[in-house]
Amino acid sequence: MTNRSMLGNRRRRPAALLLAAALAAPLVAGCGSTGAATGAELRASAPAARPAVDPAQVAAAAKGTDAFGLDLLHTLTAAPDGAGRNTVVSPVGLATVLGMLLPGARGETADELAKALHTELDPKQYALAVGALDRRTGNGDQDALHQADEVWTQQGLPVEPDYLATLAAAFDAGVHTTDFKKDPEGSRKAVNAAVEKATEGRIKDLFAPRTIDPDTRLVLTDALYLKAKWASEFKPAHTADRPFHKLDGSAPAVPLMSQTGEFKYADGSGGIVGEPWQAVELPYAGTTLAMDLIVPAQGGFAAFTKGLDQPQLDRIIGALAEQPVDLQLPRFHFDTSNELTPALRSLGVHAAFDKADFGGIAKDPLAVSTVVQKATIEVDEGGTVAAAGSGAGIAGAGAPAPRQAAQLHIDRPFLFLIRDTTSGRPLFLGQVTDPQAK
Repeated sequence: MTNRSMLGNRRRRPAALLLAAALAAPLVAGCGSTGAATGAELRASAPAARPAVDPAQVAAAAKGTDAFGLDLLHTLTAAPDGAGRNTVVSPVGLATVLGMLLPGARGETADELAKALHTELDPKQYALAVGALDRRTGNGDQDALHQADEVWTQQGLPVEPDYLATLAAAFDAGVHTTDFKKDPEGSRKAVNAAVEKATEGRIKDLFAPRTIDPDTRLVLTDALYLKAKWASEFKPAHTADRPFHKLDGSAPAVPLMSQTGEFKYADGSGGIVGEPWQAVELPYAGTTLAMDLIVPAQGGFAAFTKGLDQPQLDRIIGALAEQPVDLQLPRFHFDTSNELTPALRSLGVHAAFDKADFGGIAKDPLAVSTVVQKATIEVDEGGTVAAAGSGAGIAGAGAPAPRQAAQLHIDRPFLFLIRDTTSGRPLFLGQVTDPQAK
């Protein structure tokens, strides 16, 4: 198998997180390949000065990703096997991959993708806005966040130069040629190896055997890796086994971390979602990223989760305010793997799979054959490691009397969100129903 890298394809960013998403687009008719012996060289490079992106468009793309992420989580957890299990998805990872695909889509194919992504922006402007968000997310420790976008194309496929130029300008996407026709398994392993490397080994085998086959003509991937320490770490000596009340009514003892400190906190009942809830924000050190934990009242998890939408989530986040919090939180570590074609179809994306028009990528007829995402998250006393493929106050004399600490003992199923606090963009989103499940 011939494999050539034509662009710089690795970006290091200030944050803490990982994600990897991917799409494979198969050729439905002949592609005019020049064959494995010669291999087509594709060249594109990001412009010396990136196109200006309207801040309003960047904000709109961030808000759309928020809504898209909740849609995705609702769809995955509404399935019979999804409601009661731990789940983590990367809205940013999948939005980036679909944002790479969108500039090549035309007609109904483009309209359906845009609607699922909650955007009314021109496809190229959407790609540039998402790319701008990718570059600025985190703003802090340059070693905490890694992101890499890649394009893998069949040798000889005449990819439109304008399409490659858009991906270069928006995403710094690395472009590779390979021979899916003659060596699909070797190509699959090469794609998976690149994602595994970009995620520090956390995401393995993004594409399962036979998901890349001789009909594949194009694969797009996004990989994000997050490793961040809490701004206020939990002391291991304060971790103790305590009951965690699961959805089935059982309450096994699990390790709950514990600390009391100043955090952004809010609670409410009725009004915002209709079910009682508590929420707290845990910032990461040296970055603008934070984890928000949203905890419905015991017995209200299903109704709360089903009713939560993007405006309601915005109101919950907007209600957070600094105060003392007596916090308990379980350690957790689990992985999620999804083939997302059914989820995207349920969100109205059909043409991309059935009667696609990707004339902006190549004149050859193309259609999406698979959309996958793998994600992993590990939370402990020190902080968070997450990956995905697709992919204090001081008082002196005369200070006010100490305020009573709000009590939030997270001993029941909860939602979590890792986001950039400046843009509101959700990098990871999920639910924990059993902190001991892997």
